[in-house]
Amino acid sequence: MKINKYHRPIGIFDSGVGGLSVLEEVRRQYPLEDWIYIADQIHVPYGPRSREEVLGYSEGIVRYLLGKGAKLIIVACNTASAVALAELRKKYPDVPFVGMEPAVKPAAEGTSSGVVGVLATPATFQGHWGFLVFPRSSSGHSSFVSFLVKLIILRKSQINFKHGW
Repeated sequence: MKINKYHRPIGIFDSGVGGLSVLEEVRRQYPLEDWIYIADQIHVPYGPRSREEVLGYSEGIVRYLLGKGAKLIIVACNTASAVALAELRKKYPDVPFVGMEPAVKPAAEGTSSGVVGVLATPATFQGHWGFLVFPRSSSGHSSFVSFLVKLIILRKSQINFKHGW
């Protein structure tokens, strides 16, 4: 495949179809861009998987997107962002990556009770979020974490494909 170095697509991936909401928004903001969206339906959900599995799936998708000429990659999966984003940036230093950042900091700043709850999968907290972002973002506040693997699996199995993409 010949890649046009002046007009290259933006790659975006998620472990399922949840990233379609991210794609919808970036398409609205950047309507002249071309996009390649990957929904890893074979390995969905990433949440209950090991760090090594999530990293391996993410690296494989990134290699594919780069092979298609992606100029930037959006990791639209919370778990992949938490587990693999730092490693992907190290492995591909010339590739700009955009990942998902948890909303813990705005929640901590906006709470009147001083309590912040986080619903996440275990794999999300295997990555940098669990040890770096969460404590930094919620300092001075009480917090609790609840792992909702079954809820996430159930939700991803009931996704309504309203967009038709």
